[in-house]
Amino acid sequence: MTLVIRSFRRLLSDRRGNFGMMVALIFLPMVIGLGISVDYVRAWNAKARMQVDLDAALIASVKEVDNLDEDELKKQVETWFAAQTRLDSSSYALSSANIAINKTDKTIEATATATISTVFLGIINIDSVPISVVSAAEGPSTSYLEVHIAIDKSASMLLAATSDGQTALRAQATCEFACHTNEKVTYTYGGNTYKTVYDLSVAMGIELRADVSVTAVRKLISLIETANSSSSHIKIALYTLGSSATQVLSPTYSTSTAEKYLNDDSYNLTSATSEATSYFDQSLPQLVKLVGSAGDGESEKSPLKLLLLLTDGVESSRPFVVDAYSTPKSKCTQYSGTVCIKYNSAHFKNQGRVTPLNPDWCTSFKDNGVTLGVLYTEYLSIPLDWGYNMTVGETMSSSSFSSYWGGTMRSDVSSSIARRDYIPYALKDCATSEDLFLAANDQDKIESGLASIFEQYTSSLRLTK
Repeated sequence: MTLVIRSFRRLLSDRRGNFGMMVALIFLPMVIGLGISVDYVRAWNAKARMQVDLDAALIASVKEVDNLDEDELKKQVETWFAAQTRLDSSSYALSSANIAINKTDKTIEATATATISTVFLGIINIDSVPISVVSAAEGPSTSYLEVHIAIDKSASMLLAATSDGQTALRAQATCEFACHTNEKVTYTYGGNTYKTVYDLSVAMGIELRADVSVTAVRKLISLIETANSSSSHIKIALYTLGSSATQVLSPTYSTSTAEKYLNDDSYNLTSATSEATSYFDQSLPQLVKLVGSAGDGESEKSPLKLLLLLTDGVESSRPFVVDAYSTPKSKCTQYSGTVCIKYNSAHFKNQGRVTPLNPDWCTSFKDNGVTLGVLYTEYLSIPLDWGYNMTVGETMSSSSFSSYWGGTMRSDVSSSIARRDYIPYALKDCATSEDLFLAANDQDKIESGLASIFEQYTSSLRLTK
């Protein structure tokens, strides 16, 4: 920069004919134009960063709008902004005079200012450019909201939640799934005999994905209870999904009632029960009717609606399992107990129907204004399981995802991908947006997953400018 200025001054002082003057006349507008564009971009980038920082400060502070007085809230906004900002502390300002708080409407509005030093424009004595940003946020209790939680109850949700759990269960039962089915085989553990793999898993203290999923719902309910301390703006509804959709709990403000349902096996939300199939092509259209259309959130009769789907995303076909158990001896070359594990492939006509769900079945929720978030409890690879190898472990090209279920694969994904590996793509397309999709492959991530999606959703609601 110094070299440019020196060169420019030499040209101005050049007395050898008109060349110096001509170059100066051309050079000056060029430098000014370049300076304006470069310094403008710097100022614009700084303003964009400061907007993000101010938004974050207000979102963090508005959570306390019911708990702090106005002076305390202003101080918290200033503190959060100072912690978030990426600008030098001497170049920006956010004073309490520029923060407006309305505790009745539960809103906070603030204006932040900054002075950005210029580089090129100093040539024409413009040493800095002022910028400012405005943001406003409203508290989480200002909008009426219904949170609808749908839990996948398919047998595949009875997979042990960890690889260690799968290994331990297979060592005792030659199966990673804690099914409730009595297959006329007994299992011995700790000196006791059990008739189902599920009863065995309980005795062994193995936590299943279904158990972890219920814990995830409990954590979400606890978060809702904190966000809705007055119990007057956020309702909770509970559903199960299997061969059909069932409403277990209609929308209620009572978080204690929701907790009661989750703690009682008789309401069919826990791992004590499961369904043999996941027919999303049937259950999701039924769930659309149960959830209904969303409103604008301005009144109890017109609530916003958030549907949280907790699932492993597999459309399963019970006839395939029936085929495997009833294969004629002439078609089967090897059995494992009563299951045919080597067979004439033509016999298993339903094998390809076990596949990722079709995202098109989620479209009606979005058409009704319902925001759809998805927690994917990742379908872990289980290559020692016969059912996995013949279904979810197979490729998408051998599935009925398109031909039978009507799905359309992403053009940027190869059809040779395993069906299991395509599930997250399908569930991302099912969710309203990718930031409302979360894949969780371990116990901690599953347990915190629904709460994370809920926080992502409510954070987007709080910004009003």
